Amino acid sequence: MQKIILGIALIVLSLSILGFRVYKGVILKQNVTGHLKRAGDANTIDLAKEELNYVINFLDKNNIKEGYTSILWKTPDEDVTFWYKNLVASKAELDNYKGDSALEKTNILMKLRETLIDDGEKTKVTIPPGLSVFPDNKRWAAFTVFALFAGLLGLTLLIPKDTSGSQKPAEGGQPTT
Repeated sequence: MQKIILGIALIVLSLSILGFRVYKGVILKQNVTGHLKRAGDANTIDLAKEELNYVINFLDKNNIKEGYTSILWKTPDEDVTFWYKNLVASKAELDNYKGDSALEKTNILMKLRETLIDDGEKTKVTIPPGLSVFPDNKRWAAFTVFALFAGLLGLTLLIPKDTSGSQKPAEGGQPTT
């Protein structure tokens, strides 16, 4: 009975940690990636500025401006500082635009889209990987590994042992008693 309780507790703990990690991803989508996608899809400069303002304000409020999302080594795609500065520069370019030409507006919006959106096999917003748990990426990597091991251990404890009562036959083919 104690094994079952321990197994269930480990699985609940594992699911709680993994669920909170998913929750952090949802928060990022609600406050950053969703708005960056909308800025990239905007048909007017004012609408794009509004979406970028929201994102930059969220990043400032949560101090997501500099550092790396890396755990082991720093790579350019994980550079939060460059990514943040690029967003601010894009916003400044939109703020400084004073022209009336439809072609210029279209070019600025196309450039913004190219900055914010990666078009490949699957269209996605350009962000450093692991941004949802930044700046605690190392801690969350440890939590995630722990959660996976705890979940596996919990499942192992819940799997019933063979209690059919059969015994392995001895070398002579006769069951042992």
